[in-house]
Amino acid sequence: MKAKQIRDLVNIVEKSNIDEIEITRWWGYKVRIRKTSSYTIVPQQDARMTDVAVPAPPPQPQSAPAAAEEPMPAASNHVEITAPMVGTFYRAASPDAVPFVKEGDSISTGQVLCIIEAMKLMNEIEAEISGKIVKVLVENGDAIEYGQPLFLIDPS
Repeated sequence: MKAKQIRDLVNIVEKSNIDEIEITRWWGYKVRIRKTSSYTIVPQQDARMTDVAVPAPPPQPQSAPAAAEEPMPAASNHVEITAPMVGTFYRAASPDAVPFVKEGDSISTGQVLCIIEAMKLMNEIEAEISGKIVKVLVENGDAIEYGQPLFLIDPS
C-alpha cells in the first residue's frame, strides 16, 4: 500500500465516526488505522502489519456515567481465548441455529467456537487448545474489541 493511500485512509478515519479500520491484502500485509487519545504507535501483532494512530475526537458529554465492567479474573489453570479482531460476536452460524459451544462443553483444537463478523465478512474462530469451556465471557451480538477475552478454557 502506498503512502498516499494510507494518508487518504487516515483522513477518512479522522473525519468520520469510525474508530478503527483494518485493511488486509491477499499477500498478507495489513494496515490498521485507529483513533487514540494521543499520537502513539500501537505494537504490531504481525511483523508484516503496520499500525497508524490518529488522534481521537474530544469526548462527548454523557447523560449518565457508564458502569465500569470488572473483567472476570482467570483462574491460574484457565486459558483465555481472545478476539483476534474487532467485530460482532456470534455464538451460532445463524440466529435460529444451535450455538457452536456452550459452558461445560469439551472442545478440541481446531473446533469452531464462534463467528466474528468484521466488515460484512464472517470469520470462524477456532480453538487453539483442547479443554472444557468454563465461561462464555460475551453475549451473542456484542460488539467486541481486538484482544477482548471471549472464552475461559480449562485445558486438558
